[in-house]
Amino acid sequence: MWVTCRTRMKRKSQDESRLPDNTAVKQQQLPAFRLQLSANEILSGFFATGVFCLGMGIILLLSAKSISEVEINYTEKCASCAKLREDATHFDKECNCSISFYLPQKMEGNVYLYYKLYGFYQNLYRYILSRSNIQLVGTDLKDVRNCAPFKTSENGLPIAPCGAIANSIFNDTIVLLYNFNSSTHIKVPMVSSETAWWTDKYVKFQNPTYQNLSSAFAGTAKPPNWPKPVYELDEEDPGNNGFINDDFIVWMRTAAFPTFKKLYRRLHRIGNFTEGLPAGSYSFIINYNFPVSRFQGQKAVVLSTLTWSGGSSLFLGLAYLVTGAVTLLASFSMMAIHLKLKERKTFFLQ
Repeated sequence: MWVTCRTRMKRKSQDESRLPDNTAVKQQQLPAFRLQLSANEILSGFFATGVFCLGMGIILLLSAKSISEVEINYTEKCASCAKLREDATHFDKECNCSISFYLPQKMEGNVYLYYKLYGFYQNLYRYILSRSNIQLVGTDLKDVRNCAPFKTSENGLPIAPCGAIANSIFNDTIVLLYNFNSSTHIKVPMVSSETAWWTDKYVKFQNPTYQNLSSAFAGTAKPPNWPKPVYELDEEDPGNNGFINDDFIVWMRTAAFPTFKKLYRRLHRIGNFTEGLPAGSYSFIINYNFPVSRFQGQKAVVLSTLTWSGGSSLFLGLAYLVTGAVTLLASFSMMAIHLKLKERKTFFLQ
């Protein structure tokens, strides 16, 4: 019996040694933090937020007015080429159209060339999923599990790049000419590099680790709608081929709305174009390949300059403006209610 009591006391002491210290932290007795703000502090916060948003909205709207932008819709102007592209048997025939326009004012600074699509839904759920991220980082070119319906070719070879997004790439070729006079036409120098996001170019898209790019894609097939394989996308710049091609990367970043524009080229500021695009007569030479008539869409080219806040989008400025106005209205309403209640409280205390 003495041994049993001794054993119980020993176990009790061991159990007590495992208990947490009797402190506020260990026993979870610290008081919870409660943010206590006075009515004046809350009203001041609302007022400051409203003034900030209202000011940002005005600044953004004023900066958007300083942007020079020219948009030319060439859907109807290239109707003959559009009709040719409706027949799939004419895929190997080239069709070019020329569109002239006049630039009344000089576009100073950096000028960017975009292509714009109307009615093309890149936000469809199955369309967005139809790609292989493992393939696009160059890890496994045969990983086409999520690329239906463009997984393999008729010969059973894996398609690279696979998926509906890659197969539907925008493939019109756009060249801008400066008509110096009636007989002299100067090709405006454009740069195709640095049009994609840095994270896409150097993180999300990588070529297989081979010295010869054509050998790396051996045993794969090109997408059905592509005229040439992915390692021959840019014949002028060998380093702009494969999965790290800028045009391909820009297209693979899907748009949220059916009407969108994507960056195509940047002005190379040399020679006559050091300060930008001079005023005068210009023309676009378009090699028409991307069909839009089947889904009743439209195509356009956009020349635009940028400001510190980006392109000419009124949405962000209007969003700030509306948010600021609503917040200021709420702050004034709360201030009126607070003063009224304060007067009533003072009256009862008297």
